Amino acid sequence: GEVGCRQGREQAGGYSVQATAAIAAAITFLVLFTITGNVLVIMAVLSSRSLRAPQNLFLVSLAAADILVATLIIPFSLANELLGYWYFEKTWCEIYLALDVLFCTSSIVHLCAISLDRYWSVSRAIEYNAKRTPRRIKCSIFIVWTIAAVISLPPLVYKGEKKAAAGGRPQCKLNEEAWYVLSSSVGSFFAPCLIMILVYLRIYLIAKRLPPNVTPTAGAEPPGTCPPADRTSLLSPEEPPTVFQFFFWIGYCNSSLNPVIYTVFNQDFRKAFRRLLCRRRAPTPW
Repeated sequence: GEVGCRQGREQAGGYSVQATAAIAAAITFLVLFTITGNVLVIMAVLSSRSLRAPQNLFLVSLAAADILVATLIIPFSLANELLGYWYFEKTWCEIYLALDVLFCTSSIVHLCAISLDRYWSVSRAIEYNAKRTPRRIKCSIFIVWTIAAVISLPPLVYKGEKKAAAGGRPQCKLNEEAWYVLSSSVGSFFAPCLIMILVYLRIYLIAKRLPPNVTPTAGAEPPGTCPPADRTSLLSPEEPPTVFQFFFWIGYCNSSLNPVIYTVFNQDFRKAFRRLLCRRRAPTPW
């Protein structure tokens, strides 16, 4: 499955005290930044009239997935990385692996759904926009999470052969069998990413045919990027450790990128974020 995105190291952590402190501080900052940024996205969509278009519900759901990565996945991945073994209960390991696949897969399938939504709003503007109701968007979000859930089930249903690490310390990692590595990589990364590339290419071609003063659709800024970790889903732990761990952690950084991309490309989000962050408190009577 998402082996390159998710599994722990087999050897002990082996970090110095200084390196451990630096890594813990950096990842703690990443967690706080991810939570803060994505909470702002949710608050912006729910509180700003200019962002209440039904399609922005995709962004709320995507932000929720990123918050769950930051709260339920990254802290345990950090402990696993620094300790070099799985310190927590075996049952939580299985749940943690399934949730990791669920949230990472959900993230890219959300991006795929957003690209399709934008394509249909460009290619069938009048017909599709009339049908783009909150209920239909919520149904699409339900389908996105269902696809992610189906892909995340195998780690719970079929665990494969478990191998103990050197020294007998417990490890927590996904099934490494070829069938699962291939199927989950295709389902959770390669297929959605191919769809996104083709869809945005079609949007670009449609936009080229429009007059220069006409934009293809409101809010057509890039919603995010393909999660980098999934690009390494076919890497194995036999890869050089530094390379393996670099892509392992870069993947989690994707959860913090979307709020930054919104502020760069979307003026309505910039205004909403500024209003939320700069809101003055009412003076207290004392």
